[in-house]
Amino acid sequence: MTPADSKKGFVLALGGGGGRGLAHLGVLQALEENQLRPSAIVGTSIGALFGAMYALTLDATRLRKRIEEFLNTETFTHLDLPLLVEAETEDHTWLGKLTAAARESVLYARAATRTSLTEPDAVLDIVQTLCENKNFNDVQIPLYITTVGFPAGEIEIFSKGDLARAVAASMAIPGVFAPVKIGDESFVDGGLACELPAKEAKKVAGKGNLVVAIDVGARPRPNIEPDTVVGMLDWSMRIKSYYLRQYKAEFADILVEPIPGFRQWSDFSHPDEEIERGHEATLERIPELLRLMNS
Repeated sequence: MTPADSKKGFVLALGGGGGRGLAHLGVLQALEENQLRPSAIVGTSIGALFGAMYALTLDATRLRKRIEEFLNTETFTHLDLPLLVEAETEDHTWLGKLTAAARESVLYARAATRTSLTEPDAVLDIVQTLCENKNFNDVQIPLYITTVGFPAGEIEIFSKGDLARAVAASMAIPGVFAPVKIGDESFVDGGLACELPAKEAKKVAGKGNLVVAIDVGARPRPNIEPDTVVGMLDWSMRIKSYYLRQYKAEFADILVEPIPGFRQWSDFSHPDEEIERGHEATLERIPELLRLMNS
């Protein structure tokens, strides 16, 4: 990896978190409102997508509008992202329960016969559309995308070549999306190894550059005990993820943590709320960021 521009500034580390990652749009808006632009962006999973889209346009308002429009398209609504629960439904009628149970049985059938729940190129098609088939040569600030090699499991960071494939690989959650081919190798979700890529951002930050890390990862519900096997698996993943992010956060000079939400990664149903979480949390940290940049 080549260090970012050595003039004083900051590298933005955008973490993974699925729907909670919509908060990144609010982060970018808050920075833009204060005439603050990162020297480089390191992105993981949903952070890789939004980081790439911003690096291509340097326009947070345009980025937010594009994502809000996309969330209402058939392409997204038909993606059918799975919720990690057992037949969860707010409709407690017999028909509601039957419908939810039937949906879960389809997911379990897919899980038993395939390596991914969605179509093989689902995530790549989405990224190519949102990034308009552009490449790393088209970005206006340095961009680094984290992935994990499959099946070796080593972290791989892309900063040149096929932008869409790198971003799609960083978003390819194992079991949900198929591994993405880049050259002769396959890669999956960067969040497996660096859900909060602050350490990776530190490596590319030039002399005088700070690291501003945005943590939108999952947190355990403090007052709710899971009562199913699936619930226990979800809880254990949240705990492991939480402590791994704490370790990575030590490499950040500024850590932005939007107000914790307990929505699952596949829940994109409240974009305005998530975006505002990121906006407010970033505004609170901007005075400290300016102080450190000017010290």
